[in-house]
Amino acid sequence: MEIIGFIAFFATVFGVLYMYFTTRNKERMALIEKGADASLFNTGREGMKSGIQWSKLTLKLGMLSMGIALGILIAALLVNVVTIDEDALYPSSIFFFGGLSLVLFYVVDRKIK
Repeated sequence: MEIIGFIAFFATVFGVLYMYFTTRNKERMALIEKGADASLFNTGREGMKSGIQWSKLTLKLGMLSMGIALGILIAALLVNVVTIDEDALYPSSIFFFGGLSLVLFYVVDRKIK
């Protein structure tokens, strides 16, 4: 029974990706046939090779990892101090500090620009 869910999940992911790429290819080919300029497909980001700024991605992932680690640490410390249920404390602190780290990334990213 579990194998059916596993197969269905990957079939769905494959189907969505297949439809996305084939549709995008057909749209681009139709525009090229009509004589549209190929620069239309550029996303407007200058100086980027593949459209991904790896330095920002690694900064974001690093800050997220540190936020999650801080959330686990704070939860471990609070388990001994507060009488809140441990099963609720760990996920809530992980999500809180992970989200806080992403908000801090947004602030840092805006100051860089």
